[in-house]
Amino acid sequence: MYKFRDDAKRVIYVGKAKSLRSRLNSYFADLSGLHPRTRQMVTTAASVEWTVVGTEVEALQLEYNWIKEFDPRFNVRYRDDKSYPVLAVTMNEEYPRLHVYRGARKKGVRYFGPYAHAWAIRETLDLLLRVFPARTCSAGVFRRHGQIGRPCLLGYIDKCSAPCVGRVSADEHRAIVEDFCDFLAGRTDAMMKRLEREMAAASEELEFERAARLRDDLGALRRAMEKQAVVFGDGTDADLVAFAHDELEAAVQVFHVRGGRVRGQRGWVIDKAEEMDVPALVDHFLTQFYGEESDRVGRDDVEAGPVVPREVLVPELPADADAVAEWLSGLRGSRVRLRVAQRGDKKALAETVERNAKEAFTQHKLRRAGDLTARSAALQELQDYLALDSAPLRIECIDISHIQGSDVVASLVVFEDGLPRKSEYRKFALREAATEGDVASIAEVVRRRFHRYLKETAENAAETTETADETVEEAGEEAVRPVRAGIDPETGRPRKFAYPPNLLVVDGAGPQATAAADVLAELGITDIAVVGLAKRLEEVWLPAEPDPMILPRTSDALYLLQRLRDEAHRFAIRYHREKRAKRMQTSELDSVPGLGQARRTALIKHFGSVKKLKQARVEEIEAVPGFGRRTAEAVVAALAGETGAAPQAVPGGDQGS
Repeated sequence: MYKFRDDAKRVIYVGKAKSLRSRLNSYFADLSGLHPRTRQMVTTAASVEWTVVGTEVEALQLEYNWIKEFDPRFNVRYRDDKSYPVLAVTMNEEYPRLHVYRGARKKGVRYFGPYAHAWAIRETLDLLLRVFPARTCSAGVFRRHGQIGRPCLLGYIDKCSAPCVGRVSADEHRAIVEDFCDFLAGRTDAMMKRLEREMAAASEELEFERAARLRDDLGALRRAMEKQAVVFGDGTDADLVAFAHDELEAAVQVFHVRGGRVRGQRGWVIDKAEEMDVPALVDHFLTQFYGEESDRVGRDDVEAGPVVPREVLVPELPADADAVAEWLSGLRGSRVRLRVAQRGDKKALAETVERNAKEAFTQHKLRRAGDLTARSAALQELQDYLALDSAPLRIECIDISHIQGSDVVASLVVFEDGLPRKSEYRKFALREAATEGDVASIAEVVRRRFHRYLKETAENAAETTETADETVEEAGEEAVRPVRAGIDPETGRPRKFAYPPNLLVVDGAGPQATAAADVLAELGITDIAVVGLAKRLEEVWLPAEPDPMILPRTSDALYLLQRLRDEAHRFAIRYHREKRAKRMQTSELDSVPGLGQARRTALIKHFGSVKKLKQARVEEIEAVPGFGRRTAEAVVAALAGETGAAPQAVPGGDQGS
């Protein structure tokens, strides 16, 4: 295993090789013959570190962990440009709910999908709710209809069994949900036969309305089954993977087959960091995709089911196919077959997946050509307009948000290569300069951000000095111990503030830009350009300049600065609203003598809201950790002063009505 680092000790690439000498020789050959991104990576790298491991499976796991930890710029990352929707069933609730869901998996929730579009889930639900009338409403809607004693519209049209008003018990509703899950999991034959028998029996007993309803239910189930066409009659559980690629990029498509039916489809388009053939792409994809899926679901979540199927079909086997299969088997907990489809239905479906990959790659080329060109042009224009030594590949932007000087906050957003890097966004709660205006607030944020930069840079240099000469003997060979510069010793994660921007943008005009530049000068930082972007006329202000720079309205550079400023504004506004909401939630308790912020927050967390707290008795408040009898009575008295009536405590018993 090896890592390339740049001048700032940032990990830019990780890889594995059986012969490190041969691999490095291939990198440091004639630069003109290298793959374009490999050439860029080699010229960016300043050092290389390596670690010896015992087996290929260990190398796979370590490579995945490093990529997840360091997020190297030049490694292939299979990331969606969107979160694919799934159908979630909250089995961990008393009355399970069916709903569309995006995001990380939660324990105790069953998931079906992924689907290409959310409307596909809603269409399937609309068909199946007449047969499985389970709850689909949110917790708030469920509670509200329980309080008013009337079901929602779905309850009136028999697409919900209305457990909120007691039409069915919790056990009866759970049985409906379990039948729904069995149907989506592929156990359909027994259910269809049971409905057919019930329909025939109802017809014989002259219950024609019930027979007609069962007939309609059967029709709905058949239409839902048609949307998930059977491709394998033997109940196969498999993922089929295919690629389409050129010198610079690659597209991958995955079909998820469960119970013999295609349950979902996903696709990615990625930049290739080096020359990679199909076996190498397969190796990288399987490691990252199943590793991240396993981390997202959680390996102890029985409801979610295994993320790795029994069989993975790929266009070509990777060089370390046995090691990859062994690693996948470890994730699943049972044997996983990794193979190439040779004939029959699986071969035919593999060809379909390949056609989808080629079509997606073609569409990507047509759609992204303009975007890639525009980003490159924007960075080049910024370099030219601002007279920079190089294109600003990393840009940071600061924005301030407040209402008349209260709850002053700031945001710092990061763009790399013209795209947002949301994992490195930061929020600041301002105190020192909160009452002195935006200029002082900008100065405080710049000082705090770059003070951390200088501190972490110094720590990195010290760590490098201490560890650069250390060696460790592993597997009978000498290996240089990896230098942990740039890594926080407490969390083990990269120090994000140690990476400086090429360009710092502040939301504002000349005074804000000058304030930011003055702080950088005080800190001794002279290699970071600063500009301000004023909202009124979209003027670009340089520090200490009396007049702004006016960029053409059609300029790609101006568009990039606007996107950067708008993203910083959005992020700051969201943080400001969160902070203000928390303050407003506890403001009614400010009049309670001796009640600090920590205990006010504890009360709100315990009771859920001030409204519920007003309805609480003294004994209930006294039960909250940190509260005594006297403080509980003071809280009740203070809130009663606002509502006009105080709930009276009955000593030694419950409160009277």
